[in-house]
Amino acid sequence: MKSIVLKDATFIYPNDHIANEELNLKINRGERVAIVGQNGAGKTTAVKLINGLNKPTHGDVFIDGKNTKDKTVAQISAYVGYVFQNPDDQVFNNSVEDEIEYTLRYLKLPSEEIERRVKRAVELTGIEDFLDMKPFDVPFAIRKFVTIAVILALETPYLILDEPTAGQDLKGINKLSKLLDVLEEEEKTVITISHDMEFVADNFTRVVAMANKKIIADDIPRNIFWNESVVAASKIKKPEIGELAKEVGIEEKIIYRDELVNKISCSSKPHTNIK
Repeated sequence: MKSIVLKDATFIYPNDHIANEELNLKINRGERVAIVGQNGAGKTTAVKLINGLNKPTHGDVFIDGKNTKDKTVAQISAYVGYVFQNPDDQVFNNSVEDEIEYTLRYLKLPSEEIERRVKRAVELTGIEDFLDMKPFDVPFAIRKFVTIAVILALETPYLILDEPTAGQDLKGINKLSKLLDVLEEEEKTVITISHDMEFVADNFTRVVAMANKKIIADDIPRNIFWNESVVAASKIKKPEIGELAKEVGIEEKIIYRDELVNKISCSSKPHTNIK
């Protein structure tokens, strides 16, 4: 099966600071995986091992069975697209449209193919009204969708989204959720780093928790967020829905809005005696 595999992957900076230690992780095509943990846990360094910006000091990273150790970042970028947390670290062209087209033109794709890819990426991100604007003149929340469109246009099988909900309102978050559904239908893998636990619970089927530069848990959202030791060690915040359920006296392991609504609705229905 096509997948990303980290095998005993360790990354040590030149100053001997250990950023990741013996990471073992397999992510299959089509999965939605969220990596969570406090700042400094090693999340960003880990995903940069996946896209080649970091090379493992020890251990290996495989993408679709190929060891990335001797691959360039450009070669790996054909498989793994990376959307930075801060869009200002990614944009540099004179217009949004030029930004999306830039790498496609660098790759010397046919004009018709470039047009198709740009059109699709723009439609998926809803940035049609901003194509002629300079990227830095676009509102921050929209600028993040510009950088997502750039990566979507590359049509890589794996995508990494670093804090995609930062700076987004509810409309933007809903747009992201719909985009994830489309990518799942296309069997694209999406990996996110996020501190937004509601977004993680609502949109990802697997959560990898990190602490102290290591992976400490890898499970479905419900099991992660109701594991008190994992929550404490990774210093993540539980989804507010689960906390609200506890406050109203519901002891079940609830993390989704619909679950809470249904539970409250069922408990409030009047009981009738059947004769």
